[in-house]
Amino acid sequence: MATAGKSKSVKQPEKKVVKQLMVFKKQNYMLLIASLAVIIIGFAVMGGSDDKPFDHPIKITVAPLIVLFGFALGVFSILYTPKSADTQESGK
Repeated sequence: MATAGKSKSVKQPEKKVVKQLMVFKKQNYMLLIASLAVIIIGFAVMGGSDDKPFDHPIKITVAPLIVLFGFALGVFSILYTPKSADTQESGK
């Protein structure tokens, strides 16, 4: 004897809203923009408008150091993890 097919109501799992987080925080982006500015300034100093590029020690020593500092700041801005507000409050 076949029984009438009772349809079982299957509960669908509730869809949870996943909040998409940004990869970096605001401080990271500000540091990254600052590092790009420092790199641009370093290249501007390095590429001056004089005919004799090796006359000025600023062009051959200081400007490459500025560019390297800009790249180091860029790496730091990527690796930096700012402390959240709740971590700072619980530390007191």
